Amino acid sequence: MDASRTARRLGRAAALAVAVAVALAVTACTSGGGGAADGVAKSEPPRQDSQDVNAKPLEQIRDGGEVRFQLDQWITQWNPLQVDGGSYTDTVNLIRAVEPSLFRTDASGAFQADPDYLVEAKVTSASPQVVTYKLNPKAKWSDGKPLSYLDFKADWQAGNGKDPAYNIYDPSGYELISAVEQGADPSEVKVSFSEPYADWQNLFRPLIPAAGIATPDDFNKGWVEKVPITAGPLKIGVADKTAQTISLVPDPAWWGTRPKLDKITFRVMDKAASIQAFLNNEIDFASAGTATAYGQLKNAKDTVIRAASPWDEVHISFGGTGALADRKVRQALGRALDRSALIKIANNGVPVEFKPLGNHIIMPNQAGYQDNSGEWAKFDLAAAKGLLDEAGWKESGSGQPRTKDGKPLELHWVLSDGTQQAQVDLATAAAAMWQAVGVKIDLDKVAANDYFAKYVTPGKFDIASWRNTDSFPNSKSLANFRLPVGDNTFSNPSRLGTPEIDALLKKAAGTVDPAEAAKLYNQADAKIWELGHTVELYQRPAVVATRKGLANYGAFGLAQEDYSKVGWEK
Repeated sequence: MDASRTARRLGRAAALAVAVAVALAVTACTSGGGGAADGVAKSEPPRQDSQDVNAKPLEQIRDGGEVRFQLDQWITQWNPLQVDGGSYTDTVNLIRAVEPSLFRTDASGAFQADPDYLVEAKVTSASPQVVTYKLNPKAKWSDGKPLSYLDFKADWQAGNGKDPAYNIYDPSGYELISAVEQGADPSEVKVSFSEPYADWQNLFRPLIPAAGIATPDDFNKGWVEKVPITAGPLKIGVADKTAQTISLVPDPAWWGTRPKLDKITFRVMDKAASIQAFLNNEIDFASAGTATAYGQLKNAKDTVIRAASPWDEVHISFGGTGALADRKVRQALGRALDRSALIKIANNGVPVEFKPLGNHIIMPNQAGYQDNSGEWAKFDLAAAKGLLDEAGWKESGSGQPRTKDGKPLELHWVLSDGTQQAQVDLATAAAAMWQAVGVKIDLDKVAANDYFAKYVTPGKFDIASWRNTDSFPNSKSLANFRLPVGDNTFSNPSRLGTPEIDALLKKAAGTVDPAEAAKLYNQADAKIWELGHTVELYQRPAVVATRKGLANYGAFGLAQEDYSKVGWEK
């Protein structure tokens, strides 16, 4: 902290040197907990269509056995259409194992129809757009009812945002549907759109049963701590909140190929604990994406390190209240950050290169990517100070926070107490950089299980950092940046946005030509940077440790996990 106070008395060039020195000094500390030094050889990020999952045909996988995974936090809300359920990647991944996922993505991000649920699905009319689904007649819910247009209709009506009693996660796509009807027979469904929607294959993924969301109360509360109806290769075996464990087991009513495993067990623990749990042979998969994790796991017995490039980004997000309600303040915070120094902290000791991310919507390994960050992510202390001056925040002397109307410019960065050390170091370094322009940052640690539920999702933060994962296809980005509607903030907890950004993202989602859609997404992204909504840091490669012999699981890239195919090699 003394070094950053010195920075405020120096000129711009010297302040830059001090800020970088602070960041690099912190970087050096990250290798002390068993992580590798920064001399680790780094490869280029894996290409778009790559995955590393030890892919094996089912005939090469043993029958029976168990695979054990770590879970970031206990799943309270299992309805992925509801805001508290759809916000968590773990919830969505697990629910897709027990409910119909009509389409799956492959390693290149392309949608592939799942024949266990669909005979076919295609656009049968372009104007207006109509999609016709032909369902697998064998597909049935656990209550014995066949999948039907009634389920599609219920998901649409609950998820389109027109009835505020349904506390939905994201109406994207559903809000453009004008009708859902039965087709030529009970196994055919016709979905009509009022406007074109390019990513229609991402809808009803998963499909939620009409019987489980018949009323707003069922929708919002009927999936709390339970999954009332299923239709997948797996079902919930045990959900023990006291032991913080959830198991998935084969569903004997499943009409498709039986899963190979007898049981998949998920245990709640933080990432730091998962490293030791893997080394103790208590779990079979762990993230190796930090210096500490990679250093401890890379040479562990019976371990294989795998890597791929998923849709996964790390950012610093700003709240929209108090001092941060002023766009100039948010822009100043962006200009005061040396992203390259911060990225070095996170990348220290990890074998895949973390590169600066210049786009909120499209990842560097996707078609259409361009860097739209412009001046808003360009490190410039003089510009940052100028913006704070314009916002009315006056300098108060060396090492002191700026003031306005007698109040100090003091902000709170909320951190989960399960945050890995590299990210704590990153936050510490960023706080030092912001102190150099007169912004005081308090780092507040909160319980991991409360981090999203009590702080991020309700918007009770000034600054926070988390990963957005699986915001793919690109139309899913609308929920991250759209303006709230009433109490519904979608997945935009800062509540920052503009009608122009909403309009561009919605227009892009309805543009069938991928090249034209990419232009619109990039226009929206440039506006998001200007808004000071989020400072993107880097696309996070998946670097993971898997138990030797684990098949069809690892680093998936843009592909969707399929727990029904996971198992142990013969």
